[in-house]
Amino acid sequence: MIQVPLNQVKDDFSRYLRMAEKEDIIITRHGIPAGILIGFEDPEAWWEELLLRDPRFRERVLQARSSLRDGQGLSIEKLREKHNMTSQTVKAEE
Repeated sequence: MIQVPLNQVKDDFSRYLRMAEKEDIIITRHGIPAGILIGFEDPEAWWEELLLRDPRFRERVLQARSSLRDGQGLSIEKLREKHNMTSQTVKAEE
């Protein structure tokens, strides 16, 4: 990650947005981190970013992890067995 003062980002936003496709950019205000500029090489990557920031999604992930720790989850093997799928079937569908 690189750090760039806000006034530089404002003066050449397009350039920094292109740079952010490769690495996140910390934007500083008076030398103090104030935000992060995140660019996407793949236009569909924004969806993943939205999910990661959604509190409902994060809560669901925490619940799922807790269920797995409590032995309430399904292993991938059991899931395949339940749906009559083999690893060969999965590869063919990809």
